[in-house]
Amino acid sequence: MGYVAVKGGTQAIEESIQRLKYERVKKGKVMEVDSIVCGMRGLIDQVMSESSLYSETLAAIAIKQAEGNPEEAVFLMRAYRSTLPRKHYSRTVLSDDMRVERRISASFKDIPGGQILGATTDFIHRLIDFDLMDETEEDAKQWLHAFECQVEEEGPDKTDLNKLPKVLDYLRAEGLISECQEDDEEPEDVTRTSLNFPASRSERLQVLTRGQTGAVTAFAYAVIRGYGQLHPTVGELRIGDLPVCIDNPIGDSDPDDAYYIGEIKVTEVEMLIPVTIEKEHGRKEIEFDIGYGICYGQNETKAIAMGILDNSLNTDHPEFPSQDQEFVLFHIDSVEATGFVSHLKMPHYVTFQSKLDSVRKTRRNRNEEREGENR
Repeated sequence: MGYVAVKGGTQAIEESIQRLKYERVKKGKVMEVDSIVCGMRGLIDQVMSESSLYSETLAAIAIKQAEGNPEEAVFLMRAYRSTLPRKHYSRTVLSDDMRVERRISASFKDIPGGQILGATTDFIHRLIDFDLMDETEEDAKQWLHAFECQVEEEGPDKTDLNKLPKVLDYLRAEGLISECQEDDEEPEDVTRTSLNFPASRSERLQVLTRGQTGAVTAFAYAVIRGYGQLHPTVGELRIGDLPVCIDNPIGDSDPDDAYYIGEIKVTEVEMLIPVTIEKEHGRKEIEFDIGYGICYGQNETKAIAMGILDNSLNTDHPEFPSQDQEFVLFHIDSVEATGFVSHLKMPHYVTFQSKLDSVRKTRRNRNEEREGENR
């Protein structure tokens, strides 16, 4: 009986996989990977961030295979990541070296280097553009040509987008924000060691940047609704490319002997969170704490939410669930959460039958007791 059940189950699984592919190609068209890379920038950035693997091409393949399901695409990316050899460690990347393409501050109107809006949906009307139904590659090429001609006529932008100063440095210069202490301790790696509590800040930041975007945003929303923080403000949000370098793989490491291996686009946010500090003689003053967020690609809402949660989880005495490290960090991981909820679809015949037998036995005993009382 067991062999027949296994054999039948195997055949059913194979047919299910066949049906899965049929659903993806049944209309006779397939999405090209290049089209996904070019047209689904936001989804690709989300998948790369949650999977801790920076590769637009791999993310596009995973999205295609998962039929646009981000949780499944992240699962595929993490599984592939686990098979990759770790050949080198990059040098510490400094966000001051970012070549900025978008940089704003909600705290100050005038900032050195100016507000750089870049590409954003903040100012568009949230109306469906039905013209996109008939858009062709020729239309895109014509628009690009006209845009490039316009840029050429206006002349080059004289703003130096490299090494723009940090907005918060000016608050530190005024003594309104405490100086950050240098911490050269090697960060923990949550992809190689189990997460223990209390978690170090490096572990918390890793879990937050890998967290499911919607979950991180929801927890941050709960925080500012009244579970731990007053209204935070974006001190600075910047998006741009960071250079990645590795030491010379042959010979001793020399500060001047490094290899540039490429760039990664990131979103970095420094949040200003007002806190009430009790001074001497019971006097209370408002000061600012910092919350930090950084993630792959242009992923602004998640980076802001990450900054809010970074500060919220920094408390030593959690008063709210949003300040509880274990509660937050264990529940924002998309693969863990999706996997556990989805596993409920799998066979639970033995455990459910055990519960069912227990319920039947309880009811039978209760009925027998009632019959005894009626006698």
